Amino acid sequence: MRFARILFRLAGVYGLLVILPQYFLEQQIGRDYPPPITHPEHFYGFVGVALAWQLAFLLIAGDPVRFRPFMIPAILEKATFGIAVVILFLQNRVSGMVLGFGTIDLLLGALFFLAWLRLR
Repeated sequence: MRFARILFRLAGVYGLLVILPQYFLEQQIGRDYPPPITHPEHFYGFVGVALAWQLAFLLIAGDPVRFRPFMIPAILEKATFGIAVVILFLQNRVSGMVLGFGTIDLLLGALFFLAWLRLR
């Protein structure tokens, strides 16, 4: 249980640190990685959903046994972004930096799965 507490707490804090600043970076992202964002509702929707998941990770960290069922969608949350980024990188559609964040998500997803298994 200690492993799950630490893992989900670290994932939640890391995610908050990475995601919260994106609310203020729409214009900068458009300049650094053209073209500019043309559908801000998709951008802010992604950021909002990702932010909500960070809070869910912190909730899971508080009582991993009680919230063990929520670890399955947490694993999927990490896998869907990570797998999509790998595919997009192989198609030359995202940068290496984005691949790095996707790889971190895949690693966290694998660790979430390990935590889920260990709590049986």
